[in-house]
Amino acid sequence: MSKNMKPMVVIITGLSGSGKSVALRALEDEGFFCVDNLPVTLMESFLSIVSSNGHNTKIGIGVDIREKEFLASFDSVITALRVNYSVQIVFLEADKDALIRRFKETRRPHPLVSPEVSVEAAIDAEHRMLLPLRSASDRVVDTSSYTPHQLRHLIASLFKTAASPDTMSINLISFGFKFGIPQNVDLLLDVRFLPNPNFVPALKAHKGTDREVKDFVLEQPATKDFLERTAALLNFLIPRYVEEGKAYLTIGFGCTGGRHRSPAIVENIAGYIRQTHGIEPAVTHRDME
Repeated sequence: MSKNMKPMVVIITGLSGSGKSVALRALEDEGFFCVDNLPVTLMESFLSIVSSNGHNTKIGIGVDIREKEFLASFDSVITALRVNYSVQIVFLEADKDALIRRFKETRRPHPLVSPEVSVEAAIDAEHRMLLPLRSASDRVVDTSSYTPHQLRHLIASLFKTAASPDTMSINLISFGFKFGIPQNVDLLLDVRFLPNPNFVPALKAHKGTDREVKDFVLEQPATKDFLERTAALLNFLIPRYVEEGKAYLTIGFGCTGGRHRSPAIVENIAGYIRQTHGIEPAVTHRDME
């Protein structure tokens, strides 16, 4: 590590049931030294010990509603940490229906549930309590439609190269408008104007990552025009985002169902970014399965 480069500290926080444990494991896979629910009184000394050996320059900390002292004094805690560390706060959330479903599936109780408080009321209360922390976060990720595998992939992609100030993590998401728009996108492009393989009997059962569908979509004159214009847009934006210090860029490409057109487009755009800008983008096909 450069003498002038501060150790990186990523704080994973957010609503109970939103995937914080999954996100923390993803950081571990990327070489982060991780700990969950570290008492705020031990945080500074822990970070000093872990980072002082010169090897653990990437540290992940999970914080949730159980660490009440951190929530009560997070402004002063974060301000103090930023003096010696490069701190990123990632806040995970999900809609109420998704959270309730997850608690039912795992049979784990919400930390605020009691005989007098239902899981629905507990979710609402936690959301209100965490609003200040959400507002102070560097990135908010809605995990409502993410599988654990997709969330791990997203978190890993965000912090693969984030330690370098001259790089930017790019996440490409294909999705179907009929299932809702991803809430954590920076740019949104609609490709529903392209001919739909869903109405071609020989292609309907295939996915957008299959050669048959990709060839059909990419050979359309409108697709070629769209890709040329999108490439020009990315060539303009990416260097300027990097220059301004933007760490993450998430671009969503949507079609009707998210199975054919948008995955094919995303795969092509990913290859273009990789070849032209030297950035390995993370790819998520949210609704293709």
